[in-house]
Amino acid sequence: MTDRRLWSYKEIAAHIKVQPDTVRSYRKHGLLPPPDHVEGGKPYWYADTVRAWVASRPGNRGRTAG
Repeated sequence: MTDRRLWSYKEIAAHIKVQPDTVRSYRKHGLLPPPDHVEGGKPYWYADTVRAWVASRPGNRGRTAG
C-alpha cells in the first residue's frame, strides 16, 4: 500500500526528530529529494518518498523512524 499523504518540512522534521529548519537546510544543500508537489511556492513530499529517503540516508545505521 502506498502512502500518498503530502508532508511539509514540519512533518518530515517530526518523522526524523529534528527541527524544521534542519530539513530546510538539508534541501538547501541538496540532501533532500526534490519535492513531489509544490503548492503556493511551498514544497511537499509524499510520505513514501520521505521514508525511502530516510532508509537510504548515510549514517542511518538501520534505524527506523516512528
